[in-house]
Amino acid sequence: MFDLDKWQEIFSTIEKNKLRTFLTGFSVAWGIFMLIILQGSGIGLQNGISNEFRSSATNAIWMWNGQTSKPHAGMQPGRSIQMTNEDYEYLSKTVSGVELISSRYQIWSGNTVSYKNEFGSYSIRGIHPDYGTVEKLTVVEGRFINDKDQNEVRKSVVISTKVKEALFKNGESALGKYIHVNGIPFQVIGVFNDDDGRDDNMQLVYVPLSAAQRVFGAGRNVQGIVVTVGDANEEEAKRIENDIKSKLAARHHFDVSDERAMFFWNSVEEFQKFKKLFASISMFIWVIGIGTIIAGVVGVSNIMMIVVKDRTKEIGIRKAMGATPGSIVSLIMQEAILITGFAGYIGLVLGVGLLELISKNIDTPFFRQPEVNIQIAVGATILLIVAGALAGFIPARRAASIRPIEALRDE
Repeated sequence: MFDLDKWQEIFSTIEKNKLRTFLTGFSVAWGIFMLIILQGSGIGLQNGISNEFRSSATNAIWMWNGQTSKPHAGMQPGRSIQMTNEDYEYLSKTVSGVELISSRYQIWSGNTVSYKNEFGSYSIRGIHPDYGTVEKLTVVEGRFINDKDQNEVRKSVVISTKVKEALFKNGESALGKYIHVNGIPFQVIGVFNDDDGRDDNMQLVYVPLSAAQRVFGAGRNVQGIVVTVGDANEEEAKRIENDIKSKLAARHHFDVSDERAMFFWNSVEEFQKFKKLFASISMFIWVIGIGTIIAGVVGVSNIMMIVVKDRTKEIGIRKAMGATPGSIVSLIMQEAILITGFAGYIGLVLGVGLLELISKNIDTPFFRQPEVNIQIAVGATILLIVAGALAGFIPARRAASIRPIEALRDE
C-alpha cells in the first residue's frame, strides 16, 4: 500500500542532503553512461569494419596482374604478368576446393553509356556469371549474366539502379531496351542493386567477359581472377591460395615468393583477423564496462554506509517511538532505490541520446551506426540499484538491531 508520509519523509531527507544525494546519483549515472558509450562505440566500430566486407564474399581469394621484382630462371625483374582466359580455365579445372570462379576485365573511366538523349560516364566490367554471387549483387529486375551470354558472346548488359534512374526517365522499363556502351548497342537484361550501396558499384555496368574482350579489344587478357572457397577455414583457404600461386608462377615463369609478380587478397584470412579484432574489442568493452559498474557499486556502497552512519541517532529516536526494525530498514532502502533508480535512468537516457547524436552526424567507412544493447544497459542499471539497496540494507539492518539507548548515544 502506498505510504504518502514515508515518501514525503524520503524526499525531505534528500532535500536536506543535496550533496550526498548528488554524489550517490552521479556515481550511478556515470557508470551507466560510460557503459552505454563504450558499448555503443564498440558496436559502431564493428559495424564499420563489417561493412567493408559486405561488398563481396568473405570466402573469396582475389588475384591481380603485377610486375616481377625478382629474377627467375635467367629472366630479369620488371616483367609484366598478364593473366588470360587460359589461366581461368586452368584454375577452374585443377584447383581443388574452388566453389565459384570468375575473371574480370574492367574499363575504368571515359566510357559513355547512353539511351536516347540521356547519357553518363560509367565503369564497364566484363565478368563471368559467378561474379554476381561473389560481389553479393541483388538483381531487382530481369536476371544476371549467365553461361549462354558468355559462351555466345552476347551483347547483354546488367545495369545498376542508379544507372537506370539516370538513363530511363519517368519510370520507363529498362528490360529489353538497347543502350549504347561506347557507341556499341547492348541489350539490358537486368537491373541490380548493391546491398551496401557503395557508389563505385552503383556506377557500374556489367557485360559478359567474352563480349567485353571482343568489343573493347582485350583479346583473351583479363585483369584479375576471383575464386570462392566454400566453407573452408583459414588454413584451408591459405592452402588453396598457395596452390593457385604456385600454378600461376609455373605458367608465367616467376618466383613463387615474388609478392609483386601477382597480388593476392585472401578475404578468409582477413576476415578472421577482423573477427579476432572484434573479440578483443568486445573483451575490452566488457572489462572497462564491468570496471565502471564496480566503481559505481563501490561508490554507492560507501555513500550508503555513510548515510546509515549519519542516521544512527535518528534510528534510535524512531525505535524509541515504537518503529520496528523492518520499517527502518525499508525506509533507508526505499531512499537508496529511488536515488539509484532515478540516476540510472538519467545515465541511460544521456548515453542513448549521445549515441543517437553521434549516429546522425558521424558516418565513416570504419565507424557506422553506433548502438547499444538496451537489455544489457537496463540489466546494469538494475544491478546498480540492487547493489545500492543491499549497500544500504546491511548497515541499516545492523543499526536497526541495536538498542535505542545505544543509538541515541551515537555521535
